[in-house]
Amino acid sequence: MKFVLLIFSFQLLFYSASAEKLNNEKYKLICFVDTTIEESLEDSLINEVITATSAPQQEKIQSLSQLTKYGFKNLFTAFNYNPALPYANQVNPNAELYMQDYLSRHKKSMMSMKGWATPYFNLIDNIFTQYGLPKELKYLAVIESSLQTGATSWVGAAGPWQFMPATARIYGLKVSQTADERRDYFKSTHAAAHFLLKLYSDFHDWLLVIAAYNGGEERVKAAIKKSGSKDFWRLQYYLPEESRNHVKKFIATHYVMENNAIVIIDESKINKPEMKLATDVKLEKQLISGKFIGKVIAKNLSIELSLFDTYNPKLDEQLSLNGSYELNLPKEKMELFLTNKYLILNECIELLLSDNETPTTTTVKPEQPIKKKREKQ
Repeated sequence: MKFVLLIFSFQLLFYSASAEKLNNEKYKLICFVDTTIEESLEDSLINEVITATSAPQQEKIQSLSQLTKYGFKNLFTAFNYNPALPYANQVNPNAELYMQDYLSRHKKSMMSMKGWATPYFNLIDNIFTQYGLPKELKYLAVIESSLQTGATSWVGAAGPWQFMPATARIYGLKVSQTADERRDYFKSTHAAAHFLLKLYSDFHDWLLVIAAYNGGEERVKAAIKKSGSKDFWRLQYYLPEESRNHVKKFIATHYVMENNAIVIIDESKINKPEMKLATDVKLEKQLISGKFIGKVIAKNLSIELSLFDTYNPKLDEQLSLNGSYELNLPKEKMELFLTNKYLILNECIELLLSDNETPTTTTVKPEQPIKKKREKQ
């Protein structure tokens, strides 16, 4: 009898283990199917956005943005970043250790950039939103070029997004002896959005996209094959050192730029992009009206006040007398102005209402008026 019970117990354990194994396999299959469906949906939306001849439907862009934010699953413990929560509580522990050495060497210069980079970030944010891209990707332009249109690498990559000529042409930018649209902020950022979406449809992970942006898709695919993993932290040492460092720079830049601590900046020591513009540059015109102040516009567009005054003589005086003025700016600066027009106007009004004689170092949205509580009778 004991022998029979012993055999029955072994059979029960065997069937129980088999059932558990079957359930695990089913779970893995469900996860695989869910992931495959999600990636297939992403790819379909990405292809529609990239090939669209007109603006895609807003609903589809919103759907795509909800999907692509999970591409940071290997950077943040909750898949995407929440500015309302402490950074250290969200970032992957691997990332925090990974960026410490870069931070120790470059944190000061990156913190300084926060004082003048707002107009550039706003322009990039506005364009990336049209493609359903996470806004965090704007920091790629920081590590590529320090946001400078005049940046050129030793291999010939140029502009804020450091496009090589062949890649630039693939994504619709003109590169010739007479024109180089890689240095056009507006057009090159649209091209970068297309390129980033194409890379994301290959990897569905933004850390791998950043590595591929630097080292090429084939190197990342080779690293995935050799490591047997699509997790950046597992495959990183199968990548070239430069590509690994590119990801490190991106993480460190995101960390600094998303830190809301107040920073006091000595603007005289900042190497701002496009500080000195050629006086013979072709200017675009835009009729403006309202309480604009020349020095506030110049500050927000990173143009030296003396040069701005050369472009726009007696702007303050003419606006005060006539109520309107024909603003003159280089094309890139005009695009920045139009993107940030109302933020700049708000800052001008705030300055007029305050006792300050000079504008602050950053654009600040006006605070909402505080409603007084009705006193009890």
